[in-house]
Amino acid sequence: MRNSSLYIFLIVLIVLDAWLLAHPNLIGRAGIFFFDYSAIETFPKALGTVSLVVGVIALMAWGVRQLSQPLSIGITVALLAGAVYYLFQSFTQYSTGVYKLTGAGFRAGAILLPGLVVLVLGESLLRRLR
Repeated sequence: MRNSSLYIFLIVLIVLDAWLLAHPNLIGRAGIFFFDYSAIETFPKALGTVSLVVGVIALMAWGVRQLSQPLSIGITVALLAGAVYYLFQSFTQYSTGVYKLTGAGFRAGAILLPGLVVLVLGESLLRRLR
């Protein structure tokens, strides 16, 4: 990610995702308390959690880029496929059942996190293919 506008966009999305995750509606708050989702119960904790996830993925993508090109592309494609599957699973999970009652913002934040992972890995793959 050499382009500074991409960094800024990613930082804005991380802050937005953390804010959405930290602000569920009343039913969502009860679920967070009941299931002990302490990593996202406040904005600073949610910001740290989202930043950590995106940071680890970015570090993994950077490490994989240091390998030979065919191996790097293969591993990145596999990671990207897993991330897309995770994004699809998150979308289906948070669009049905009890999670549907947690509020649109919280659901969007829960779906945005795997979207950020797809964004970082997709950018890494495009960079490696160039």
